[in-house]
Amino acid sequence: MTQPWFWIDSPEALNDACAQLAQSDVIGVDTEFLRETTFAPIPALIQLGNGQQAWLIDPMAVAPTDAVRHLLGPEGPVKLLHACGEDLEIFQLWLGDIPRPMIDTQVAEGFCCGEAGMGYKRLVEQRLGVDLPKDATRSDWTQRPLTETQCRYAALDVQYLPPIWAQQKAELTASGRLSWVEACCQAMIEAASHPVDHSHYYLRHRQAWRLDARRLAALARLCTWREEEIRRRNIPRGYLANDGQLMTIAERLPKNIYSLADIQGLRPSFIKRDGETVLGIIQGVLALPESELPKTLPSQQGPAWKSTLKPLRAAVNEVAESLGIAPELLMRRREREEWITEWLYGMRPALPDDWRAPLLAPIWDTVFVQPAAK
Repeated sequence: MTQPWFWIDSPEALNDACAQLAQSDVIGVDTEFLRETTFAPIPALIQLGNGQQAWLIDPMAVAPTDAVRHLLGPEGPVKLLHACGEDLEIFQLWLGDIPRPMIDTQVAEGFCCGEAGMGYKRLVEQRLGVDLPKDATRSDWTQRPLTETQCRYAALDVQYLPPIWAQQKAELTASGRLSWVEACCQAMIEAASHPVDHSHYYLRHRQAWRLDARRLAALARLCTWREEEIRRRNIPRGYLANDGQLMTIAERLPKNIYSLADIQGLRPSFIKRDGETVLGIIQGVLALPESELPKTLPSQQGPAWKSTLKPLRAAVNEVAESLGIAPELLMRRREREEWITEWLYGMRPALPDDWRAPLLAPIWDTVFVQPAAK
């Protein structure tokens, strides 16, 4: 019987594994990690597989070699991942790069069956009729040695990716959508490869549109400071201050330590360590001249927003339905909100520079042909 997995904890074993995997056209890739008390995830396991065997790499014991850099680089086989967002982050930490070329089988399935966000377990069951075990889902992957159950679970996470992709690729080629999936995955690689712009984090807050210009400036600066600090200290956001707490600080604009300490949920340790810094941010915002304040965000409850959102959402849903794909594959909610915000600011939203452009152009011409409602 073929051994289902190999444990890799030395450069020599890693190079041997890469030599075998390099003979395949595609390889399954997955990671396990720990992310409880740190901002950055701790790489705990790297899984690579060719559909018959899996190689479980211990990133806590072995550093990347030239062989694995070549295997996971652009000259190596196509890398297959499922719901790859956090996996790409792990590779940035361990490898210092993003695996490429890469296909996310979750994205591919969305273009095949019209359902976005399908989990790996359900995908394997629907595609291959295999019911995967869940017994190691919440394991501590940093413990050593890993149990037999953990190793089997980890190996199964990559074993079925090649046969699933073979089915998906055939369907996508027949439907003419293979290039769409490739473009989506390339965009994911590019996004994961670029530094995060912390100055825009405040726009994620669902209630930011409620703030006036000065309070919005405060929220923007507080979020930028928080994002830089949690990375520097390597702690989760909530260990410093969560989004709701920053929103309350921005709303109240406290001028002294006592007013800051009055905000519910802020820990005494935060007030002691970071209170003066936060008050300094607030003082800086209060001193800004009107000309340097940001534009307020359009109200998402107002008639102008709603009168634009309704036809835009309906048009996107209609095109997506005609294609048999989920609307979020055609246009994500955040993109939709960015379009409407730009339109209400008096600008014409820019079409995406990808496969969606010809599909969204008629919507763009219909919804944004008249001046924005006031």
